[in-house]
Amino acid sequence: MTFDTIFLNARLDGGSRHHIAVKDGCIAAIMPADQRPTGTETIDLGNALVVPGFVEGHIHLDTSFYGDAWRPHKPCTDGFDVHERVAFQAQNMAEAAPMDVRARNQLDLCIGHGTTQMRSHVMVDGSVGLKSLETILRVREEYRGLIDIQLVAFPQSGILASPGTPQLLDEAIGLGADLVGGLDPASFDRDVEKHLDVVFGVANKHGVDVDIHLHDMGTLGAFEIEQIAARTRVLGMEGRVAISHAYGLGDITTDQLKKIGEVLARSGVAIMTNAPGARPFPPILALRNAGVTVFSGNDNIRDSWWPYGDGDMLRRAATLGYRSGFNVDEELRVAFDVVTEAGAKALRLEGYGLRAGAKADFVTLQAEHVPEAVVGVPQGRSVYKGGRLVASSGRIMGKRG
Repeated sequence: MTFDTIFLNARLDGGSRHHIAVKDGCIAAIMPADQRPTGTETIDLGNALVVPGFVEGHIHLDTSFYGDAWRPHKPCTDGFDVHERVAFQAQNMAEAAPMDVRARNQLDLCIGHGTTQMRSHVMVDGSVGLKSLETILRVREEYRGLIDIQLVAFPQSGILASPGTPQLLDEAIGLGADLVGGLDPASFDRDVEKHLDVVFGVANKHGVDVDIHLHDMGTLGAFEIEQIAARTRVLGMEGRVAISHAYGLGDITTDQLKKIGEVLARSGVAIMTNAPGARPFPPILALRNAGVTVFSGNDNIRDSWWPYGDGDMLRRAATLGYRSGFNVDEELRVAFDVVTEAGAKALRLEGYGLRAGAKADFVTLQAEHVPEAVVGVPQGRSVYKGGRLVASSGRIMGKRG
């Protein structure tokens, strides 16, 4: 067989050197370096470490200010408060650059670091209607071929607390959103069951997945997790529901965590954590050992929630490892798995990974192996999407659209 492109001298995590044959945008074969297949084009990777494209599992393309004017962070008046942060966000958004410009800036940043798959939450509620989603849908189309993007209809202002939001979430799926979201059913909308009635009602009607923001702490957060898991099982949606943040899992006893871990595993509910500073976060190893899929995302990047973020999922893996106390190589590989294979599983991606038959989406790194890449976060990466170079050393190379 003659292939479209042969990538020579690709070093895999185990240290062995291989050639990667690509045809029609997919990996057709990975073969030892002593074999020499023929292809229309040959690219020598120079013995660089080759890893799958990163999976950005949780980000907000509509609310980032990256590339816009610097906006000093406004602290909450009395500890972390979601309602107050939402109000600050509305103030800042009124003065921000156009949303499509900011979204493109953020996408270029993420792609340049090696993200080839993304899930973005986009505000859909009574405060903004469908305008933000319509804008991000247009931007998504522009970037087709550079990155695959799932969009979550996200009720940032609540569902019950924001008039008209249930209908808007329903319309958002028809417009092109891929998932339906939710936000703190107890503390924000103050009615867990009615909130979940809407979220799972829309999901069940349209046959889409669910990804719910949950910031509530301690036993309140644990209770909400159990209720979400129960809904998941009743509707036969195992493997199709994620809970983002789930701070409460880092704020309960070991026995409680063990019980919740079993519930999550049985329900197939995935947990997203970005290991935010100064906040409890879900214990990655304990949940994985219980059979729970744990994935990650950068979440907010230079927005109204915090001023940090660089769009680099490899650096996010380093942060996850650092905050989790991961030191040995196998633990560092866990941190890497959270931003690659585990993310692909949570997002239910087809054709992901470095294997024959998968999409030819991969990144080259100047590192000896994955553990060194996680702690070193090497730059100067080349990013390939469908076997085509789309970014080099942080600069976008491919054409949009």
